[in-house]
Amino acid sequence: MFYFQTMFLQALNSIDSFSITSGIVGIAETILLLSFLYSAYQSFAMGGDVRALAVSGAKYLALGLVFAGYGTVFRDVNSAFNSVAMSISNSVGAGDLFSNWMTQLGQYWSTNGNQSLWSLIGGLAASLSGFLDALLIIVAYILFPITYALFALFYSLYGSILYVTGPFVLALLPAYGMGQLARTYLINLLIFQAWGLVYAIIGALTVAINMNSVQAVLNSGGVGGFFQNASADLLLALASILFSIAIAFIPYLASRMVRGDIGTTAIMVVKSLPIPTKWG
Repeated sequence: MFYFQTMFLQALNSIDSFSITSGIVGIAETILLLSFLYSAYQSFAMGGDVRALAVSGAKYLALGLVFAGYGTVFRDVNSAFNSVAMSISNSVGAGDLFSNWMTQLGQYWSTNGNQSLWSLIGGLAASLSGFLDALLIIVAYILFPITYALFALFYSLYGSILYVTGPFVLALLPAYGMGQLARTYLINLLIFQAWGLVYAIIGALTVAINMNSVQAVLNSGGVGGFFQNASADLLLALASILFSIAIAFIPYLASRMVRGDIGTTAIMVVKSLPIPTKWG
């Protein structure tokens, strides 16, 4: 399981430990009943629309079953998407690539930190190019951990909000006119679940271009075929920056994918990335 998914499950367990969910579901069941009664009134007001009443009744029964085991159902849905994401990642041997990358960076710095630090100082004193390289390395080593931590935090926050507000919004599904709120919620739930899928797909892509580990990047002497002949520290910094950009784009890509606009988004992302043809 990915680190951010473990963090999210811990958040769900904390929410349940305070009995927040049971109180919310109890209120939602009352709203669900009122919503069904309102839909029944609307059906009779429209001349006795039996079909519409039957649809509302089916929604009422389905949601009643969901609310009976809401915490389990929500976790099962999340687990199903997580299993698909993990199968994608494990099929290419990527694992939790970005979390592993951060660990490997820490190990690399522990082993080569002193040498890298003196190289940075030498670069600062040597030339403007050396100064820019040193600045890029410093930014990358700070940016990547912050980006990954924020991604994990917002994943847990987004999921927790959906978990807590879900019963209230879904309870409106049987009623005409208010059911759109429930459908919007379901779209957001799919977007949230797609975060893990996009994360796994990006991890699989990094394996394909030989960027799945610190050692792989150093052995290839470049980042995805670019930045050849750059120093080891600079290569790792550039890879970390690219990973940071990829992580930051995951929520946006997931949203576009669920809404059916992934093609336009992919073209826009490619156009926004500066791809040099030569380094140094």
